[in-house]
Amino acid sequence: MNAEVKIPAARPRKAKASPADVAVCEVLIIGAGFGGLGAAIRLRQKGITDIIILERADEVGGTWRDNTYPGAACDIPSNLYSYSFAPNPDWSRAYSCSGEILDYARHLADSNDLRPLIRFGRTVSEASFDDIAGHWLVTTSQGEQFRGRSLVMASGGLANPSLPKIPGIDSFEGKRIHSARWDHDYDLTGKRIAVIGTGASAIQIIPELVKVAEKVTVFQRTPGWVMPRMDYRSPEWSKALFRAVPATQSLLRKALYWGHESMAFSFIWSTPMTRVVERISAAFLRHQVSDPWLRRQLTPDFRIGCKRVLMSSEYYPALQKPNCKLITWPIATISPKGIRTAEGVEHQVDCIVFATGFDICKAGTPFTIRGLQGRVLAEEWARGAQAYKSVNVSGYPNLSFILGPNSGPGHNSALVYMESQIGYIVGSICRLREQGLKLLDVRPEVQRQYNRAIQKRLARTNWNSGCKSWYLTEDGYNATMYPGFATQYAVQMGHFNPKHYRAETV
Repeated sequence: MNAEVKIPAARPRKAKASPADVAVCEVLIIGAGFGGLGAAIRLRQKGITDIIILERADEVGGTWRDNTYPGAACDIPSNLYSYSFAPNPDWSRAYSCSGEILDYARHLADSNDLRPLIRFGRTVSEASFDDIAGHWLVTTSQGEQFRGRSLVMASGGLANPSLPKIPGIDSFEGKRIHSARWDHDYDLTGKRIAVIGTGASAIQIIPELVKVAEKVTVFQRTPGWVMPRMDYRSPEWSKALFRAVPATQSLLRKALYWGHESMAFSFIWSTPMTRVVERISAAFLRHQVSDPWLRRQLTPDFRIGCKRVLMSSEYYPALQKPNCKLITWPIATISPKGIRTAEGVEHQVDCIVFATGFDICKAGTPFTIRGLQGRVLAEEWARGAQAYKSVNVSGYPNLSFILGPNSGPGHNSALVYMESQIGYIVGSICRLREQGLKLLDVRPEVQRQYNRAIQKRLARTNWNSGCKSWYLTEDGYNATMYPGFATQYAVQMGHFNPKHYRAETV
């Protein structure tokens, strides 16, 4: 596929007049997950307080609010999966569970007095740029309208659960549960449970299910590379030390950061380190799985890093429990009583757990976004999303994305990338205020040049080495990952070049 996304000509339209009863705030933020909360904190620190955050749910936390399945946890150490400007000395474990991470998000909101800024229960249906006024008009599905001089998209990529397109999926008469919408009222004890998927969520769910279910049947399409997760309970002395001497926690964070940075040589590019890490993973598989046939079924046939690397020390033992069975035959259909595989066997179950991930916005947008002269972002992103430095899109002034196109990390903490983006976005918004600007719009040729370079670099990475993953569109365009170190990303986000933008004064 041609890596360059064509930008169509704009469609002229008459800008809507500003409704008299809709006040204009300085910044509108969509989403009260880590991205939205972090942006609001940093904006306030710069003296920008006229902020409205629109959140579709009734609580903060984003993906950590939604993912409450048994065993849900982060595969990045907690001291790195947190903001450097808001450290938590009291993490209970090296790798915290989703509930504790959600508590951290709540703490960010409460300790920074952000809740008065948040409008809960607002699902955004459209965002349009008012060419004349230079404002963004955001409409919710409830019919409300909000206006802001700047718009920050912090809705995140892991927001909308994805169900597989399997024939008969609606015919199943038992219980259906998606990992991101767990039903805690459903009693799993003694049930026959099918799990579809063997990705990052599934390998956390399965060990918990085998503890209570009569039988767990795991349907695997592709085995993944699995590395041990070196989890441990945080000793009380370390918590006390971090509280008394914050610099010690900062040193630990830096050590974790550089340790993860070094993994880029294994996961992002094919290097001698890639082969070393593959051998470590294969040795881990041999150590935990004694049966040769099961090991063969669990051995990947693609380069490590091409798909997401999985972290678990409990997954392989769970698959070998007497009440657990791994199925590698392709699923043919879902029947009223269970799942039929390609060889004609029906596996009858009481419940199907779909650990099938999310609808990642690699193309299109989560809702209609209209820019200058009515241009529609979904049309421009139809063959793959692209932006300048992942945050700005030409033709959509004063709009910024957090974890936008090509900012996904393959080896380090997403919050490291978020911090870099938030710093850049806050700097842009401050520039609008300080220079009395109506708009800042990245130049189209700058965006094209940036993305040509990104796609050229991506072609040499493990993500584009031939496997099929959620990183890529159907025709192989990688709109998801950043092809480099987190340090490189932070350096590029630390510099704002005004020549790369078209500016208009008020």
